[in-house]
Amino acid sequence: MNKDKKIKELSVSAIKEGTVIDHIPARHTFKVADILKLQDLENSVVIATNLKSTKLGMKGIIKTSGLFLDKKLLQKISLIAPKATVSKIKNYKAIEKTKLERPKLLNNIIKCVNPNCITNNEPMDTKFVVEKEKPLLVRCRYCERSSNELELL
Repeated sequence: MNKDKKIKELSVSAIKEGTVIDHIPARHTFKVADILKLQDLENSVVIATNLKSTKLGMKGIIKTSGLFLDKKLLQKISLIAPKATVSKIKNYKAIEKTKLERPKLLNNIIKCVNPNCITNNEPMDTKFVVEKEKPLLVRCRYCERSSNELELL
């Protein structure tokens, strides 16, 4: 390496307690941030996108202090980032690491895009079946309307 060249790296502090979501497809990083409603948090949040990744080419990563994700949020994130890794952090260490997988059935995770669907007009749970993985296509179990990822989120 040339002595005249200095390599600069961005350093992001570790979080004491919270969640790190890694391996988000770069184009979906801010959609994941929207799902998590990060703009409403008062704790620290780090969002990085367009980072080089051997698995994805380009990836995003989100670090949130004081936020832990429930099953419903993890499933919603898996719709647009099915290969993401979620780490639960306690005392600066990853105590639990989960690789997301997109479920085949989505119960109460998303809303139907059909305004006439009964789920949008009556108090009831939504149910969707994943018809196609790439590109994502889901079908409402009530009205049979199919939707792609752009319509859902």
